[in-house]
Order: sequence, then structure tokens, then C-alpha cells
Amino acid sequence: MQNYASIGYAVRLVLLMSFLQFTSCKDSSKIDTGSDTANPTQLWIPYDESNDLSASAKHEIERMRYKLIQSKVLDKNAVFEPLYHEVLKMTEEEYQRLKPLILEQDIPTIQNHIAQGIFNYETLTRFFLYRVYQYELNKETTLNAIIALNPNVIEEAKNRDRDAKSQTHHPIYGMPVLLKDNIGTTEMKTTAGAIALMENETDDAFVVSRLKEKGALILGKVNLSEWAYFFCSGCPVGYSALGGQTLNPYGRGIFETGGSSSGSGVAIAANYAVAAVGTETSGSILSPSGQNSIVGLKPTVGLLSRTGIVPISSTLDTPGPMTKNVIDNGILLDAMRGFDEFDEESVQADWKEFWYRPEAKVNLKGKRFGVFKDLVENEPVYKHALDKIEESGGILVVLDVPKPSMEGFISILNIDMRNDLPNYIQTQVRNRDAVKFNSIAELVTFNRQDSLIRMPYGQALFEGILADGTTETELKEIKRILQSSTRDFFASFFDNHNLDAVLSVNNKHASYAAAAKYPALTVPMGFKTSGEPVNLTIIAKQYQEGKLYDVGTAFEKVTQARKSPQGYE
Repeated sequence: MQNYASIGYAVRLVLLMSFLQFTSCKDSSKIDTGSDTANPTQLWIPYDESNDLSASAKHEIERMRYKLIQSKVLDKNAVFEPLYHEVLKMTEEEYQRLKPLILEQDIPTIQNHIAQGIFNYETLTRFFLYRVYQYELNKETTLNAIIALNPNVIEEAKNRDRDAKSQTHHPIYGMPVLLKDNIGTTEMKTTAGAIALMENETDDAFVVSRLKEKGALILGKVNLSEWAYFFCSGCPVGYSALGGQTLNPYGRGIFETGGSSSGSGVAIAANYAVAAVGTETSGSILSPSGQNSIVGLKPTVGLLSRTGIVPISSTLDTPGPMTKNVIDNGILLDAMRGFDEFDEESVQADWKEFWYRPEAKVNLKGKRFGVFKDLVENEPVYKHALDKIEESGGILVVLDVPKPSMEGFISILNIDMRNDLPNYIQTQVRNRDAVKFNSIAELVTFNRQDSLIRMPYGQALFEGILADGTTETELKEIKRILQSSTRDFFASFFDNHNLDAVLSVNNKHASYAAAAKYPALTVPMGFKTSGEPVNLTIIAKQYQEGKLYDVGTAFEKVTQARKSPQGYE
């Protein structure tokens, strides 16, 4: 609230006057806030959500019975006012002209348009901002996805245009990218969706530094399931005390967003940016990617650095790319790679040049895939996708093997977070005067001081961290057993049947891949009869991301399953 108050009436008046001058000179449509009592000096006015909450109280999924939708903490005007004058520079006519050139187009296509002079990086960035303002400031379409914007992004885009021809650039150069708000960047706070961290100032996370080195534009931060969904139990996915309830563009309040990279998933589904970065411990990229019909990769643990990311588990955590198509996913992954001496899991992986660029000859013919018997019998969209694979020459091997026990998995998360979060606070937080917490116990106490605002769904998982008495010796043994048993589980498929990959649905086998530290790529495969998206998830062995991209690209070409959500075309 303090940030918004400091803007003052004078600046709001200037914005209003510039808007009036702009609309009087150009045939352009005002960004509609959808408010019945619109105040022209404010971009966003909180609305009466009682009808939406009453409707959600009848939802068949218990955790989708929301207690609130709008944030009680975040001032959207503070987020959106600073760049409003830049958005006003784009006319509706120009926006409509650019839509077929940008929406649902992959990075190489967009870069080609820029190279031809059809538009530039500044215009590209303003285009995405226009969409964000158009949908996020209208109560009928807001997804509660954007919780911070980089105030410097237009100036940075101008710099990309100025330097574009000075040398050869990585394909991510000039592309607007969104970050899940547990990933550090200097321009914006890093909150993990928690009020306790709402003033948290950090340096760039390692992967953000890599993106900036290659010329990517950090457009803003997106909402998430608070503390990466390791906070409350049975609570809605996509909810955070700071950002409110994230909503799925394919069915606002009807379908879950998936979590915990909820904002990353819905923002890319709605075409708010070229790409987004999410994080996963167990399913947090795969789940929202599947729920929002986008491509998400959970890479091999260690391929991407975790330094500068609010942690759950140093054993299992990893960032990963979330995009609308496979080639963009590979480009974003490549842009974030690099050896980090401060991350003990980091590896120096060498890739052949342009490994992320799929060749036209990539296909499914002769590839061998393990498929799960129960999913074949119970998931019609999965069965249809498998039929497509067989028609394309893929070979399916039906698997019906008992799943390994995951006993002790929760203790890995509990004990790791109990140790890793204090280490993050001590090493990454620059303003310790504003973020004074040193332990999970202190955070639990802080949240109890105002439970309705800070923890309306409780904090059962945080309390579980405190109650877990697992010793370091016991934890080490749990990690050893789980990694061994889950790798044996997958080895029984890969080795016994000479498989190229195992095929699952969304995040149904995410915990097994997580414990094994295996990579998984999820690609749109269709929609249920209700209109809810469903993804095919492809699992391979460690450091076989290249194989995942080959299979994912071939499957994407065969199915062309992704469709923009209605109302966000």
C-alpha cells in the first residue's frame, strides 16, 4: 500500500490526462476494467466477489471451494500504474495487426519477423503488456496471474533494439519472459506468495543472470501456490496470501490451475509472454502445464542451478521452462544452463550446437514407449493420443508393474525445507531489516498473528515440518532407498523392454520421477469432454532432455493439440 500511496494523486491525474489526450487523438479502445462503478483515476477497483464464492462453495472438488479470490494484500494499481503510459502507446488497430504475427508463434518465427523489420523488441514487449492490462484489469477475465511488473522493461527492450545487429545473439534475445515469484531478480521483490517475504529484496537468481546475459527481457513476476504449495494442506492450488487465487483461463473457477507454478501456467496459456520459468519439487511444473495446455519441462536435477530460488528441497528442487511449444521450451532451457559452483547438485553438461532446434526428420517411427495399463483403461484422451502414436509408427509396450512405496518422501521435504529455507534467508535476502525470520518456527508464529490474512487455509504443512522428528541419519537412508527403488521401477521398463521413454498423464508419476531425479516433458495432447486440458508426460533417464525434446516435437507435430483458451485468443 505504501508504494501506491507514494505515487500520489498528481501522478494518477497525469495518467488520466494522458489517457484522455491519447484517446482524443487516436481511434483506440480503452482498456476495460469491467467495473460497474469505474473510477477513472484507478486502473483496478476491487469488486464484490460474493457470487463467485457462493458458486465455488458447490464445486465437486473440495479444495476449489474458495474462501477468497482477490488478494487482500496486493494493490494492483501499484503494479500496473507505472507502465500504463507505455501501454497507451499501442492502438487497438496495431494490436490487432500484430496478433497473428505473435500469438501462438514460436520464438524462431517471432525472431524472423523482427529481423525482417515487421516489428521490433519494443513493440513485442508492449504487445504483451497490452494483453496483460487488457485481461488482468478486467474483473470478468482476470486470472490473478501477474503480481509484479518490471518497471524498466520497455527501456530494456529499446536497448535490445539498439544492440540487435551488433553481434549474433541467442534466440532468447529480446524475448519477454515471466518468472514464478520464488525466483530472485533485482527489479522486483521475491515473495513466494507469502506476506512474510513481501518485502524480500534479492540479487538475480543464477538462471535469471543467465537469461539476462543472453538478452532475455524479464517482463514480470507471476503468482504461485504459496511457498510452492508446501504450506497448507488441502487448500486450493494457485492460491497465495499475496497474490490471491490464480484462475484457469480454460474455465475460471471451473478447472484447477495446477500447482505450484500456477501463474506461470495460466500466463503462458493466455499468451501474456513468450515464455515463463517455473519450479518443481514434485509435479509443480508438470501439473500446471497439463492443466493449461502448455509445454513444461522438469529437467534432471542439477542441469539448472537453484541458487537464488526460495527452496523446498535441495535434494529435489529444480527450475524449468514453461512455453507454448517444444522448440521454445528447448530454447529457454538452453538459455538458463550453466555450471553453478554454489549449487552442490550443479553439473557441467555439454550439448551439441543447436541441440534444442528440432529437425524436420524427427518422428515417432520405431520409437518404443512404455504406457501404463490403468491409464489406457481409464483416460480416454491418453488412449486417443496413444492411437496417434501407433499410427505414426511408434511401438507401445503396456506396463502393469506395482508402484514402489514412497514412504518417507514427505520427510525429505520437511527436513530439507527446515534446513534450506533458513540458509536461503541468510545468503540471499539483501534487506534483513525487513525480512527478519530465521526459521520455520518463526514463520509459523508470524502467520498465527493474523490467520485470516496470512493463512486463511491454515499452515498444516509448515506445522508438519516442525513436528517431523526424522534424524539426519534416517533422512539419508530415506533418500537412498527412494532414489534406488524409483530408479529400479523405471529401469524395469527402460531396460527390460528397451524403451525410449515412458508415457504418463500430467503429473500422475511426478513423485517417482522426482525421487529418481529423472527429467519429464509434458506436451498438450487434447481436452476432456468438459473442455479441461490434458497433457502427455514423457519421462526419460537422467540427462536425456534431448531425447525428450525429439519425442515431444514429433508428438506435437502429429497431434497439434494445443488450442488457445476461449476469450483469450
